Amino acid sequence: MRKTAIVTGASSGIGAATARRLAAEGFNVVLAARRRDRLDALAGEIAESVPGAGRIAAFTLDVTSQESVDALAAAVGACHVLVNNAGGALGLDSVATADLDDWRSMYESNVIGLARVTKAVLPKLVESGAGHIVNITSLAGHAPYEGGGGYNAAKYAAYAVNEVLRLELVAEPVRVTEIAPGLVKTEEFSLVRFRGDEEKAAKPYEGVPEPLVADDVADCVAWAVTRPPHVNIDRIDVQPRVQAAPHKLHRE
Repeated sequence: MRKTAIVTGASSGIGAATARRLAAEGFNVVLAARRRDRLDALAGEIAESVPGAGRIAAFTLDVTSQESVDALAAAVGACHVLVNNAGGALGLDSVATADLDDWRSMYESNVIGLARVTKAVLPKLVESGAGHIVNITSLAGHAPYEGGGGYNAAKYAAYAVNEVLRLELVAEPVRVTEIAPGLVKTEEFSLVRFRGDEEKAAKPYEGVPEPLVADDVADCVAWAVTRPPHVNIDRIDVQPRVQAAPHKLHRE
C-alpha cells in the first residue's frame, strides 16, 4: 500500500521540490497551496516525469483560513506524512522600524498556519499507525540576526511548537521532525521578502558560490521520512558549506 503525504506551500520552491521527491520515493502526494494553476501544472509534471509516481492530487489551500484547512482535512483520506512548508519572510527592518502588520502576517502563516493544519490532520496521522509530521522552519529560528526580528520570532515559535508536539505525541505512533535550512536560493523566497524588488532580492546570494537549492532540503525531508518507523530524526540543520551561521557567509 502506498503511503500518502500532504505538502503545504507546494506551488514553488522547497514545497514543489519536496513533492517531486516524495513522489519519486513512492508516496501518493497531495499538493496544497493557494495558487491552483501552479499546483495543476506541477501535478501534471510529476505524473509525466516521475517513473512509478502514485496518485498526485492538487488542493487549493490557504493555511490562514480555518475553512480552507478543514476542507483539506475532509477531502483527504488516509495520511501518513504531513510536511508543513507554507510560510515565508517579509522585510528586513529593524525592530525600531518594524512593520507590525508584516510581523502579524509572518506569525499567521509560519506558526498559526502550521498549528492549524497539524491539528486538522493529526487524527489521520495517528490512525495511520505510522504518521510523521515534518516542519520546515529555518536556522533563523535558532540564531537571530539584525533585521530578522519578525521572521526570527516566527520561526523560533515554530521551533517551539515542534518541540512541544514531540513531547505531547510521545505515546502516539507519530514522529515529529524539524528541518531548519540556512541560505536556500529559490525562485521566490527573497522576491516575496522584498516585495518583488529584484535588486534587493538578489543581495543575499551575491558572491555566495554555492547556496543550497530546494532539492537539497527536499533530500533531507525524504531521508527523514524513509527511516524505519521506530527512528525519529528530531532536527536537521542544513546550510551551504560556505555558511557558518545565518549572518556569517563566505562570499567571493
